[in-house]
Amino acid sequence: MEELVGVGSLIVILGAVLFGIVLLYFIPVRLWITAIFSGVRLSLFRDLVGMRLRNVPPAAIVRPLITAHKAGIPVSPPLLEAHYLAGGHVQQVVNALISADKANIDLTFERATAIDLAGRDVFEAVQVSVNPKVITTPPISAIAKDGIQVRAIARVTVRANIERLVGGAGEETIIARVGEGIVSTIGSSDTHAQVLENPDNISKTVLAKGLDNGTAFDILSIDIADVDVGENIGAKLQTDQAEADLRVARAKAEERRAAAVASEQEQRANLVAAEAEIPQAMAEAFRQGNLGIMDYYNLRNIEADTEMRTAIGGGPAGTQEQS
Repeated sequence: MEELVGVGSLIVILGAVLFGIVLLYFIPVRLWITAIFSGVRLSLFRDLVGMRLRNVPPAAIVRPLITAHKAGIPVSPPLLEAHYLAGGHVQQVVNALISADKANIDLTFERATAIDLAGRDVFEAVQVSVNPKVITTPPISAIAKDGIQVRAIARVTVRANIERLVGGAGEETIIARVGEGIVSTIGSSDTHAQVLENPDNISKTVLAKGLDNGTAFDILSIDIADVDVGENIGAKLQTDQAEADLRVARAKAEERRAAAVASEQEQRANLVAAEAEIPQAMAEAFRQGNLGIMDYYNLRNIEADTEMRTAIGGGPAGTQEQS
């Protein structure tokens, strides 16, 4: 009997402990007490337990709420809950509001949450608005009118524009526009020496184009950090063009040579065909009595005499017979 009583007592104790753990999970008494001593009035059951039932961690709302209250920023728990349920970062928004308030930047809760839900770091945006950020472009290559390549690296100082953060273009657009301006400025220079002598002309020309329109930043300055001379692209293009012209000329010469060889072979074929008709013509002359035997021997003697003289003169003997 005593054993049954001991087991029953153990079960009661375990049940009480389990009930206490569940109760403390759903009723964050410690967080409620912290909020009260921080000056934030919250209902234990309506607010904190309600957050649990709405799948909102109470700490994710109460701690930013305490921070905002201490900084004098008026925010309400329902708005923070709504922003959390929408997928926002409550602590980042509160930090941004506090930072903007200290820097005298007009940033409302609605705009801060909109910036956060747009995928931008609203706290970093406020920091960049207070402390401008320097963006370094990659090496940008362009060619002056004299054909010399010039490479330039620019440092762009930007400040975040809070009003244009939602829907405004980011750093990639700034870098692309600055690169386009550098290429255009170098390309319009008569010589690369002008670019090297006055690199500040690049920054002045690019800055005057208003490259920050439609972006989330205001460009404060564009400084050319490095200028370097690259290849002589004009000479290289001329060399490539000369080589291409040479290849075309060689192709045309080969075409003419092939046509000459074909014409020569055609003439040789006609000569061979004509020489093949000579025996037939001689036979026909013998039959008709137009050519006698003595005439034939005289013709052969003339041919032999011609070949002998040709051989003595150094020419190829038997040319006529070979041809």
